[in-house]
Amino acid sequence: MVTSVVMRRGVLLAVVTAALLTGPLPATAQAWQPSPAPLEHLDRGLVASTTAGGVHLSWRLLGREATGAGTTGLRGPDFVVYRDGKRLATVTDSTTYLDPSPTAGARYQVAPVVHGVTLGRSKAVTAWTNHYHDLPLRKPADGVTPAGESYTYSANDVSVGDVDGDGQYEYVVKWDPSNSKDVSQVGYTGPVYLDTYRFDGTLLHRVDLGVNIRAGAHYTQFLVHDFDGDGRAELMTKTAPGTKVVGRDGRSRYVTMPREDVRAGYSHSDDHRLSPDGYRDHLIGMFRSWHAHPEVVAGRWPATIEQALGIEPRYAYPLSQQDAAALADHFMDVYAPSRSANNKLRQFAGFVVSGPEYLTVFDGATGRELQTVRYEPGRGDDGLMWGDYAMSRIEPGNRVDRFLAGVAHLDGKRPSAIFARGYYTRSAVAAYDWNGRRLTKRWLADSGWVPMTNPFRDSPHGRDGTNPSHAKMTTQGAHSLSVADVDGDGRQEIVYGGATLDHDGSLLYSSTGVLPPGSADPGAAVRVGHGDALHVTDIDPNRPGLETYMVHEGARSAPYGYTLRDARTGEVVYGAYSGMDTGRGMVGDVRPDVPGLETWASMPGGSDSAGIRSADGRQLDTRSPGTNTSIRWAGDMTTQIVNGAQDVTPTIDDWRRGTLLTATGTRTNNGTKGTPSLVADVFGDWREELVVRTQDSSALRFYTSTEPTNRKMYTLMHDRQYRVEVARQQTAYNQPSYPGFYLASDVDWSRVPLPSRPRKNTATRGDAPVKVLVIAAVPCPRGWQAKFGVSVGCSADEVTRSRHRESSTPS
Repeated sequence: MVTSVVMRRGVLLAVVTAALLTGPLPATAQAWQPSPAPLEHLDRGLVASTTAGGVHLSWRLLGREATGAGTTGLRGPDFVVYRDGKRLATVTDSTTYLDPSPTAGARYQVAPVVHGVTLGRSKAVTAWTNHYHDLPLRKPADGVTPAGESYTYSANDVSVGDVDGDGQYEYVVKWDPSNSKDVSQVGYTGPVYLDTYRFDGTLLHRVDLGVNIRAGAHYTQFLVHDFDGDGRAELMTKTAPGTKVVGRDGRSRYVTMPREDVRAGYSHSDDHRLSPDGYRDHLIGMFRSWHAHPEVVAGRWPATIEQALGIEPRYAYPLSQQDAAALADHFMDVYAPSRSANNKLRQFAGFVVSGPEYLTVFDGATGRELQTVRYEPGRGDDGLMWGDYAMSRIEPGNRVDRFLAGVAHLDGKRPSAIFARGYYTRSAVAAYDWNGRRLTKRWLADSGWVPMTNPFRDSPHGRDGTNPSHAKMTTQGAHSLSVADVDGDGRQEIVYGGATLDHDGSLLYSSTGVLPPGSADPGAAVRVGHGDALHVTDIDPNRPGLETYMVHEGARSAPYGYTLRDARTGEVVYGAYSGMDTGRGMVGDVRPDVPGLETWASMPGGSDSAGIRSADGRQLDTRSPGTNTSIRWAGDMTTQIVNGAQDVTPTIDDWRRGTLLTATGTRTNNGTKGTPSLVADVFGDWREELVVRTQDSSALRFYTSTEPTNRKMYTLMHDRQYRVEVARQQTAYNQPSYPGFYLASDVDWSRVPLPSRPRKNTATRGDAPVKVLVIAAVPCPRGWQAKFGVSVGCSADEVTRSRHRESSTPS
């Protein structure tokens, strides 16, 4: 066998040719093999941050470069550090280096050393001017609502994806107007925008979702991921008539409306937002058609509106316009306030409860619309069937418009897009595959409607849906979802709060508990129920598999205020009844002296804390850390917390050491939730970056940890669960991203999964077996296999793909 080195445009390409071999390959000729689901192509991710002690360098160990367990980390290549082309140091025990004597304007590079051979260098970088990097943003113009209310914009949630295939992430920024609403709040909102930026601030395109997509945490869930495996990420989100893309050329292009919608008279100039008068008209129309409603016809609902409202018969059916208007006025002015003083339906405005709903796939690099289909599940109505009129608080457009989204490898190979609607009553989850040309629905898991005897006075929460196979999904969803391989079959499941869907869409389980003394119905077996926070990972390394930690808001109707559950079976490992809406919860390694991850729950603001508990349920402290979000910031693999909400400066705090970073001049998002725009391992070593908006939203600010570390770990983005969790992080109430294995200060490195283990690779040429030496970590550019007639491996920083801009220089 002959190994040749080829120079091409300054790139060192390790080209391995093959010969027929009769004997086994030597030990050094073991190959890194791509996993069944190819890892995301990433470059070295080298960054240089200015610190008081010098220039701190940090870079990625790629997943396929990790070869086994060491004492304080994983084994893999050593790295040579270069400054201005000259060898500066060799790093063996981490992927960081501090240059204590930097020179102004110095250019840094790193290169892996595999079996004594120094491979291609990374792209050269210079040090950030500060200890952070600002990505300049283009804020949308201010606006005025139909009610005459002014609003401004601030940068909100962020997601990442490599939209152009160069191995570097681009950043999709959601712009939220200042009048953004919770679904329970009335009022108009400004439109939502989704911008895609390069790290240098280049705006690639802007998606204007238009007036028919309301602004708020529960409405727009956007997925950024490479769904078709072509190395470039797509953008997928809910759209409507009026949604358009503004490209780099300044031209606007609307999404494609289905022909039947055009024939029905819908257009991109439609405004389906309801005014107070418009809602009255809507209610009159609903009452006029009451006699024909399927639930009325079937005899499951009262035959007349008067009967449903508990008043004497007054009118003949079908109702006339005048009679329906009289009943609508009675409903808004008499009946609704009698149920609750907060029912002020004369002020109902800004909601979108009719009109087409779409799901659109956009090209991540250009914003070009690739396909638009109908959004499933559709709303059906304004929330009447969803229970929005049934409770004492009458809230049209509430339960019906609770959206979630995520990414899951349902077949163990390709990622699928997950879009969901509803979790208090009806709960429906759809899975889609994108093959680069067409969006195909893989499955739809639907609980069916929750039966009610009277849609204006009933208690539909906790009741089975009408679809027998998924009836017990109802009332279990959280304000987010998680994706994990909970049963270890290599295919990911959807953890939908208190219930979990298997990879094929079937209901794996729905967790329950028994109401204790002092609750609403002692002794009754009920669902664990809805909650605001959800975390899925290996919390207790002494138990097999993964665990789910969740808080529950059912108060006296919920068996637990918080639970740790077996993620495979849904069985409760430990938990406690609280009798209140336990609204916050978090997990993390905040007590490194105790095995496993700790858990804690509280009310918003930290009141009524349940204290810190160990992975096996022992109470360790009556106090607890914050619950906004966690971050892997420290060099010892403990967990830190990002604190600071609304107009408070964000900080990164350690439970033992105090404040580690104060992000002066920045703000978090989402009101009291206080969530950063993003926390994820977007470059540098395995630790997570803090991404927050500047106070005036003129920039996204990136902070990266410069704490010393001797932990060598591949980029978390090469763990399948962590990567899809990052794609999910922006959904509704942002939750941290977790790997699919135990990762903490006391990690057993022998149990950390390797994305690709070294093994022999046997190719074929005709009928003869050919053993091939592969010395690198990622698949080669297209055409190489055909050119050389064998499988060849290439390092991510050693090749220049046709669409990549990164170049390297020989060592």
